[in-house]
Amino acid sequence: MIKISIKAVATVFMVVVFCSLGLLLATPAAQQPSVTRKILLKQDAPVSGYEEDLVAVEIPAGGREGRHTHPGSVIIYVQEGTLTFDCEGKPTATYKPGDTLYVEPDKIHEGRNLGNAPVKVLATFLVRKGVPLTSPAQ
Repeated sequence: MIKISIKAVATVFMVVVFCSLGLLLATPAAQQPSVTRKILLKQDAPVSGYEEDLVAVEIPAGGREGRHTHPGSVIIYVQEGTLTFDCEGKPTATYKPGDTLYVEPDKIHEGRNLGNAPVKVLATFLVRKGVPLTSPAQ
């Protein structure tokens, strides 16, 4: 008959727990799909000191922009996919291809893609020259 001590069983158990924990910590966390933004046009606006920017934005399936603001107004046109949009002071809304929306300056907002296909939008900004288009929400 094999004699196993409680100390030996406890030692084996602790080794298994620590090895499992090490593997869990070494496994990379699932990355959030990244949003891409491409400036298509940057043009001086008729208003002195301002510029207009046309930006193509793509939010992959399951992606989100993160809550942020813009220093100027934004007009958004949905080209593809279904955009779920949260904006400070307004209820969550869903937009489909062909829909447009307006975002006021400095309003905290976020676009999300809850669908299975990419969301593609065109965004037109009117902002002061030299100011970043996007800032993370505080």
